[in-house]
Formats: sequence, structure tokens, C-alpha cells
Amino acid sequence: FRQDLAAAVQYARAVGCPRIHVMAGRVPLGTERAAVAGEMETTFIENLRYAADLLAQEDMIGLVEPINNRITDPQYYLNSPHQAAAILEKVGRPNLKLQLDLFHCQIMDGNLSRNLETYFPLIGHIQIAQVPGRHEPDSPGELNFSYIFELLESLGYSGYVGCEYAPKGDTLEGLGWLHSYWEDRGLQHGGTGKAAE
Repeated sequence: FRQDLAAAVQYARAVGCPRIHVMAGRVPLGTERAAVAGEMETTFIENLRYAADLLAQEDMIGLVEPINNRITDPQYYLNSPHQAAAILEKVGRPNLKLQLDLFHCQIMDGNLSRNLETYFPLIGHIQIAQVPGRHEPDSPGELNFSYIFELLESLGYSGYVGCEYAPKGDTLEGLGWLHSYWEDRGLQHGGTGKAAE
């Protein structure tokens, strides 16, 4: 972990990236989650404290991301925003934040509005994908991204929104929803100002 973190810091420094996703690890195959949960939490907390101290020297933020264990990775240890928030509280470092992927959050817990409001002070990065297909936000699915984006704005979220989805076409086609979203809101492409009247 420490070797990989040191390498990640070097890469992040080289490209000017101030945030690093610190992964939680996986429950070993053939092991019951409940049997190793305590040991895994202890190890993860120790690793997070080490990471936070190292990242603080670089003025960087560490991000922890709950990944659903229902579909994406049944063995992943950290799988809900509640679990992540409890661990972040135990670690107690201000430069560790929650990377909330709404795809995983919806699958594990739903209740996105309340989760965004509750965990907003901990959020350091948001990722999106439509549920259940993990495609563009405007593809058929469970999530209303216009509402979610308005909620994020009302909460004061000013960070990036990562698009972690599998586009149905090529990359440019996969970003077509964004242009439509901007136009619906009267913004120029790029979201930086009002469109010409």
C-alpha cells in the first residue's frame, strides 16, 4: 500500500492532480465478510491515517469511494456512504474526503437526495452514471440528473463531476447530454455564461 501510494503521489504531482483515490481493498476470496470486517477496518484506518499524513505534506486530498458489492465488486470492502462516513470520522483527518459515486450509492442505498445532504460536508468528489446500465445520464434509468445537479448547486458543490460511465457510442457522442443540459439551462457550451438571447 505504501509503495503504491508513494507512486500515486509522484504521478499526481507530475500532472498537477490534487486528489488521490485511496482504495479500501477486497475481502479475500473464500472468507466471510463478517469474519474479517474488524481486521479490515483496522487496517484501512491505519492506511488512511498514513495516507492522510503523506498527502498533507503534498497539499493533496485523499478520497475514499464506496463501491457497490451487489453488482460491481462483491468482494470490495467499502460499499456504502454510511460505512465510509463512519471510517472517515474514526480516521479524523481533514484532508480525507468522500468520493461519492451516485451509481454505487443508488444501488446500495438509494435515497440520493438525503445522502447528498447528509454527507455533503464530507464530499470531495462526485461521480455519475445512470442506473442500472451505467451509461450516460440521459440514458433510460432510475436517476433524474437535472434534479441531482440542481441539488448539488443548491448545496454549494463547486467541484468536478466525474463521468464514470460506459458511453453507448464514442466519447463525443457520450457527452452529448451535457450540451443539451447546458442549453436547457441557458448556458453556453462549457457552462460558463448565459447564452445569447
